[in-house]
Amino acid sequence: MKKSLLALSAISLAACNQGEINQQTHKHSTQQTETSSEKETTTSDGSTTTPSDHKKHQKEVKDGITYIDNILIVNKDIALPESYAPGEIQEARQAIDQLIQQGNTQGLNLVLRSGFRSYATQTELYNNYVARDGQSKADTYSARPGHSEHQTGLAFDLGNTAGIDDFKVSFENTAEGKWIKENAQDYGFIIRYPKGKADITGYQYEPWHLRYLGKDTAQKVKSSGLTLEEYLGLK
Repeated sequence: MKKSLLALSAISLAACNQGEINQQTHKHSTQQTETSSEKETTTSDGSTTTPSDHKKHQKEVKDGITYIDNILIVNKDIALPESYAPGEIQEARQAIDQLIQQGNTQGLNLVLRSGFRSYATQTELYNNYVARDGQSKADTYSARPGHSEHQTGLAFDLGNTAGIDDFKVSFENTAEGKWIKENAQDYGFIIRYPKGKADITGYQYEPWHLRYLGKDTAQKVKSSGLTLEEYLGLK
């Protein structure tokens, strides 16, 4: 009788253990299913969405244009269609005009040097730079056609009336360059290619090149100390 009770206890214990194993296996299987379900999906309008990284940044590609967290992104790896030509985005142009006006009321001499640039114009510029400096060098300071932020209508190059330091790293040492670095985010802009980040952005430091994101996002990016690529989980 004692042996029978021991045998029954052993069988019961084994059954319980097997039940726990089955539950753990089911839980693990469910977790795998939830993880693997984070794949690219197609929306009703034909665009595609997919989480861009473990932080769940939302990526959407619509008509060949890439957005991450609703922010249009173009860089060395992500291109715009050749046909994309929105011109200067009105909201961005109003913001850069306000930035220039406000800076100049404080004694600066800011001027707009470059705004929207078409695919065709960028092609011509890039080819000229390649002919002059070689492709390897040109790629450090000029975007290939389809990869220029100027084609978005959201990017602007600034200088000052003297023009001596325009499109040069030394622009950061001018009164205008210093003011832009401290205040651009309050008008919705970031310095798109910051100092010491060429390994991430692919471009040399450009203290004159501003990208419009809107005040809230620009202030968050500035406070983070990250490039736009890092902020959006691309790097």
